[in-house]
Order: sequence, then C-alpha cells, then structure tokens
Amino acid sequence: MNSKPNLDLSLFTEIPNKEALDILYSLNQENRPEVGNLESIHELTKLIEMSAINFFVLEDEEIIGFVICFREASNYHSLNYKFFSDSEDKFLYIDRVVIKKEYRRMGAGTLLYNHLSKVAKLEDLPICCEVNTKPRNQTSLNFHSKNKYVEVEERHFDDHTVVYLKKQ
Repeated sequence: MNSKPNLDLSLFTEIPNKEALDILYSLNQENRPEVGNLESIHELTKLIEMSAINFFVLEDEEIIGFVICFREASNYHSLNYKFFSDSEDKFLYIDRVVIKKEYRRMGAGTLLYNHLSKVAKLEDLPICCEVNTKPRNQTSLNFHSKNKYVEVEERHFDDHTVVYLKKQ
C-alpha cells in the first residue's frame, strides 16, 4: 500500500455482484461495534434495496470502504433512522460508513463526506447520522465535529448509547 493511496468513489444503487457483496459484508462485520452488526449477507442486501444512495470507496479499484444512505419516507425500521424521520421533513441519513482499518486517517472518510455534502447541497438536505458514545467511538466523534456536525440528541439503548448528529 502506498503512503498516499489513490482513492476514488463509485456510486452503486443496485445490489452489487456476489464478490463485492461479500467484501461489503466482511468490512461491515470487521468494523463492529462502530457500525451495527448484520446477521447475514441477506440483511445487507435488504439494506441496499431500501437505500437511496451508496458509494464504494476504492483504492486502485479495490473496495476499501462503503457508505449506505437513506432518504426520508423509506421503509427502513431502524430506531435511529426513525428519530430523524420523525424530526426532519427531508434529509440524507448515513446508516453505515465503513473504511478498512489500514486506510483510516488517509483521506478516505474526508473524500466520502465531502462528496455526500455536495450531493446533499443539491437538494438543500441536512445530513444526519449517529455515532456510538457507549462504547465510545471517539475517532468518529472527532471526525464529525471537525466536519461541523452538531449534536441533536443522545439516546440510550440496553447495550449501547448513541448521539444523533446533523449537518445543515
């Protein structure tokens, strides 16, 4: 791996091929508890089917990360999504964002979030997400703060706590 990777984004709205789907599922599972557990590739497929916009993060054509995003009026039943659905008329919700560990702090997240900001700006959408505060995901909290996401509310669940964040 180069010290400065050659990063790119690739939009996907359809279910990717089996090889790519296997990579996305593995990346998701390797990055728990920062992102939620998926019981199966079928569950990942259902998320993609309901989602609005998704990107692969690529380094020289290799998938090193991804983001899955939803818009308002989705049939998604996540309690975190529901929080924003109940409080925002229109929005772009980042359900999960994953960057392979060895590519973190190399600009992949910034590239992805800058692009999402451009997409959201086209329709004047706030970008919404949540980050774990228990267990604490300090790296993600720092990243979102640096990128001007503001805390909206905190929510406690039986096994974890999240903070809801929004960028206008």
